[in-house]
Amino acid sequence: MPARTVAAALLSIFTWTSAAHAASQTIPASAEGQVEFNTPSGNIGCIYTPKGGTSTYQPQDGGPELSCSRVEPSYVTVILGPKGPATLIKNPGEQGCCSDVNKLGYGNNWSKGPFSCQSSTKGLSCTGSNGHGFFLSKAKATAK
Repeated sequence: MPARTVAAALLSIFTWTSAAHAASQTIPASAEGQVEFNTPSGNIGCIYTPKGGTSTYQPQDGGPELSCSRVEPSYVTVILGPKGPATLIKNPGEQGCCSDVNKLGYGNNWSKGPFSCQSSTKGLSCTGSNGHGFFLSKAKATAK
């Protein structure tokens, strides 16, 4: 079995098993449908943009889109769309991240559109319904 297939299967099992034991957390959307949340540490912040975008932002492929950024130890951004793998941007330049918005509590999960995320003390794991996803923590940033 190809390594990519094994990795996808393991990520799916991990996400399903973790989500089965997590509390679902609802985070309100803005008037234009965007949802913003941070991890409790404040080191990772995410913005969900619905299909069609907003009056000021249009996802590259029309959306929906989940974009998450990690501040420390180095600034990285991961963008997950409805098709294909997540894109890891290792040097996104100067960005604003992690304003005072809703926190996705450790042990909780959030979902909107095709995306779901699980927050833990180890980091933030997010997946799309297409099986692609990413993991962000202070120690690592991976996308698939």
